[in-house]
Amino acid sequence: MSRILRDLSELPIGFGGAAISGEGAGYGFGDISKDESVELLRYSYDLGIRVFDTAPIYGFGESEKRIAKAFKTTRDKVFIISKSGVSWHSNMRVNMTNDPKETQKMLHESLERLETDYIDLFMIHWPDKSVDIRRVMEVLSKAKHQGKIKSIGLCNTFTEDFVKASEVDEVEVIQAQLNVFENKEALELLDLCEKNDLSFMSWGTLDKGILTGRVHEKRTFDKTDCRSWAPWWKAMDKKEKFQKMKLLLPYLEEIEKTPLSLAISFNRQFSHVDNLLCGSRSKKQWQELVHAYSNPLTQAELEQVNRILHES
Repeated sequence: MSRILRDLSELPIGFGGAAISGEGAGYGFGDISKDESVELLRYSYDLGIRVFDTAPIYGFGESEKRIAKAFKTTRDKVFIISKSGVSWHSNMRVNMTNDPKETQKMLHESLERLETDYIDLFMIHWPDKSVDIRRVMEVLSKAKHQGKIKSIGLCNTFTEDFVKASEVDEVEVIQAQLNVFENKEALELLDLCEKNDLSFMSWGTLDKGILTGRVHEKRTFDKTDCRSWAPWWKAMDKKEKFQKMKLLLPYLEEIEKTPLSLAISFNRQFSHVDNLLCGSRSKKQWQELVHAYSNPLTQAELEQVNRILHES
């Protein structure tokens, strides 16, 4: 096995492409124009970001198109990730399937939108109980041997699917939600990565803004922000998280660290976490992220955070 994300750059933070889905809605986080998105993508590159993660569901493919435009002349200098398995019906309802024919179709369409001959890492976005993952892997393995994708990864997976998928071809990256508040499911996958020496990539690093302190009880969202309508957001127990943030913020201020520093430091403490996806939407936010990475919490400070969380 290999940890392909480990040495891509000195800054192990990835650009979460849902943030630039744009005013076209889909799975996005508010209005941002194509020109603003392209400028932001290039700005993050100048800061040292090299990993750009996207998927067809992000803005009905708009995120992929914007990444294509941003790096058309520097394609070989960036690491692009896309996925199959989650798309949209014609009526704009979410379609989740790992049917092999749909996988092949989605890969072809992503290559077209990204305006590239290859995708560095192509991932199966979510498990599908109705489809044996080995059938999907056969499609991706063929594409890999054709040079259309360089590596294969699994998102939001579990051990049984990883074992089955590995029968067909090498799985090199596991991606799952990991943050201060949401980490239970990730722990088993982190153990899997350690045992097989795989790269782990975290999504939800900032817990949709809660861990930045910008999302709180009174925060509202416009209609192009999925947090204004998504069932998973409405079902989330945010009240407890908001309460815990109120307890953490005074301590972070005391030790002169930001909530972003906590979010990044928490994930970086785990072995094999080689990249952290963050969905920042402005140059200022990217500046803050880079600063936070260079100002981590110490192990003792992380332990105190843990005490605060569990004593509350």
